[in-house]
Amino acid sequence: MKEVYIMNTKRFLACLLASAMMCGAMASCGSEKKDSDSSSKKAETTEAETTTVEETTAAEEETTVAAETVAIEDTEFEDSIVAESGDAYLAIVDGQWWIQYWGKEDQTMLTYNAGVEQITGNGDYTVSVTADTNGFRYDTTGDASDNSCVPSGLEFLSVMIKDGETKFPGAVITVNSIKVDGNEIPMSAKAYTSSDDGVETRANLFNKYVNEPSPDARSVDGNLYDADGNATPACADYSPQVVSPDDFASWTTVEVNFTISGMDTDKAADGGDTAADEAAPDEAPAEEETTAE
Repeated sequence: MKEVYIMNTKRFLACLLASAMMCGAMASCGSEKKDSDSSSKKAETTEAETTTVEETTAAEEETTVAAETVAIEDTEFEDSIVAESGDAYLAIVDGQWWIQYWGKEDQTMLTYNAGVEQITGNGDYTVSVTADTNGFRYDTTGDASDNSCVPSGLEFLSVMIKDGETKFPGAVITVNSIKVDGNEIPMSAKAYTSSDDGVETRANLFNKYVNEPSPDARSVDGNLYDADGNATPACADYSPQVVSPDDFASWTTVEVNFTISGMDTDKAADGGDTAADEAAPDEAPAEEETTAE
């Protein structure tokens, strides 16, 4: 009887131990499931947050681009002026060799509203460049309303005539005045006419790379060198550097007025004929015949 009791006790303890182990296993499984569910939810939350941030950033970028596009579309840009054959223009380079104009389309900063004139004969002309344009401001700052960029310094300045040597051989440029932002600046010498490539005609106003008139220099006083290459007395009055860079410490608009001479015809006046045709005298109106009544 005692042995039966002991056996029953052992069986009971064994069952109790087995039950305890099963409960522990179930609890462990439940914990793992909870941890798995929690990690899954965290991953889903992180992915959702990342997606939201990316979508928000993309939306902000699209809004910014759209706003910039509207701003550009609402901005009225000036005409970009390019010198054609026979045109006079003002070539200029700032002190940093960044802002410049050579009458070409690829130097867009100063092409806007550039003052270019077609040479049609002897007479007065004016050429100019200006940084006071929406186009200049947009090209230099990316904002047509931002005027923080102002040209400064001077490396080169010259009146140029595109194809002048072939279209107007022997023409002479006489510079009358130079204005910076509306103020006339002094000239320390006279500007001569020459060409460095046999195609374009020029009158150097500031060329730091040349110290004296070139051998082909001509002026209203005639050629500045004789047939033997000797400088004439008038040559001393002329220079490739007639202005001081100090007067270009900061500038927005530069304007040069000059006279063309040495051509066969005179400049058209107010859109009239280039050649100075002699107009026939007006005929006197015929008197009305009076019929006697």
